[in-house]
Amino acid sequence: MEAELVKRQGVPYTAIPAAGVHGVGLRSLPGNIAKLVRGVAASRRILRQFKPDVLLFTGGYVAAPMAVAGRSIPSLLYTPDIEPGMALKFLARYASIVAVTAPDSRAFFPGRKHLEVSGYPTRPELTRYDRDEARRSLNLNLDQPVVLVTGGSKGARSINRAVTANLNDLLKMAQVLHLTGNLDWPEIQAFQAGLSPELAGRYHAYSYLHDMGSALASADIVVSRAGASTLGEYPLFGLPAVLVPYPYAWRYQKVNAAYLVDKGAAKMIKDEDLPKQLVPVLSELLDDVENLNAMRAAMRSLARPEASQRLAALVRDLAGANPQEGNA
Repeated sequence: MEAELVKRQGVPYTAIPAAGVHGVGLRSLPGNIAKLVRGVAASRRILRQFKPDVLLFTGGYVAAPMAVAGRSIPSLLYTPDIEPGMALKFLARYASIVAVTAPDSRAFFPGRKHLEVSGYPTRPELTRYDRDEARRSLNLNLDQPVVLVTGGSKGARSINRAVTANLNDLLKMAQVLHLTGNLDWPEIQAFQAGLSPELAGRYHAYSYLHDMGSALASADIVVSRAGASTLGEYPLFGLPAVLVPYPYAWRYQKVNAAYLVDKGAAKMIKDEDLPKQLVPVLSELLDDVENLNAMRAAMRSLARPEASQRLAALVRDLAGANPQEGNA
């Protein structure tokens, strides 16, 4: 996915062989280790050609070969989730500076001297709309509450099906802006066609929305997974959340969700409990304006809109301390 995004922006891109080793079966382990060795060799060739002043890592096993090959070059490691994975902990050994989204991540880097709480970087264009402008752009009623439901770019089947199973009740309390992902889109379209005209006018489904900022700005509350972006985007909009951590992604999403719950900015529902709890939880929140406003304020207090600039400044500072002739 990163390759396609980078190429779309016209930025030169070179792939590096890599593979994970944690949780890999014995049959696959030798091959994955061989890929990592080839990745280190490929990384050394890239470094000789490009001669970078600084390296920036955002985690994942794909970064391991470059971290090993470039261990003598100043580097910044940014860890987006509250709890870093094993790959991030490995990369931290080579990093000159570790940047984290929230202060709670300090506990996972004990004794680390050069650690910066930068916040989660967000795109400036996300906030180009105010609430009313965002709702107009999505044909939403300005005066009725809006529940945003999203499972990320690929969607989340359990969330999608919990919504359709409870849609009549949901639409009685709010407009529903539902970003389904491509996988379940045909099923959602078929379901949508069976709605009464009155309910259909309150249900706004999209397989994917390029302008995510309009969805976030228009919503009163969001129902979603608890990936790292929730730690940056929801605070930016002061958007209260009902978080449903993905149950098969180790514990990173659960830790992210627990962090926001502890701050008073979110509620958490287990994936298997969502069909039964979705309506009661949303109904309670939407009926309690005072509590919802308190959650909104708590979420907004976690915002660090300058995170992108801070990370860029750290990269520039590291590069300035290690200038290479004619390089970027």
